[in-house]
Amino acid sequence: MKRRGALALTAAALAPAALAQGGPVEGRHYVRLGQPLPGTPGKIEVIEFFFYRCPHCFGFDPLLEAWAHQLPPDVSFRRVPVGAQAVLKLHQRMFYALEAIGVMSPTLHSGIFNAFHRQRVEANDEASIAALVGRLGVDTGKFRQAFSSFGVQGKLAQGQKLAELAGADTVPALVVGGRWRTGPGMGSSPGQSEAAHGQQALAVADFLIKLSREKG
Repeated sequence: MKRRGALALTAAALAPAALAQGGPVEGRHYVRLGQPLPGTPGKIEVIEFFFYRCPHCFGFDPLLEAWAHQLPPDVSFRRVPVGAQAVLKLHQRMFYALEAIGVMSPTLHSGIFNAFHRQRVEANDEASIAALVGRLGVDTGKFRQAFSSFGVQGKLAQGQKLAELAGADTVPALVVGGRWRTGPGMGSSPGQSEAAHGQQALAVADFLIKLSREKG
């Protein structure tokens, strides 16, 4: 609880004056979706749309992971990889294959981000992707089997449809309660650091979670 409180205080401290004084403003700090997304009854779902090659997603991820780790029981969190380019679709299949074999974890997720952005790994085909996850401790035989499976292809199609419905054409993006979308790029002031952008987005997400509870 102390860690969550510290994060909330940091978010409030970094938020620009307009956000701190008047609260998030619809149309500036967040937008309402034209069509609500399907959700789980009794849960407020937060979805992050991202892709592994995105430097802003990489910068946002540690803040998001710490925040998600402290969410209350009535809030669920999941990630949806997006991207129209062929290589990004391969990375989406990588993500879902890792989920399918039950090995996706915050540590592995972070390891993939670090491989792309710190180690400058190129993983542009199935062989190099399998080699990457193998170096991160994944059973490559199981991974390759899942990578080409019908189930993973179905997850890929579902994720793409969800991103379209959410209007997540820029990343990282957060959809809260199936009704509202925000992200580090919304309502930010010139000169803010990347960390400040991220903390502001999480402060808005906290606001939208509360709004979701009030709306029922």
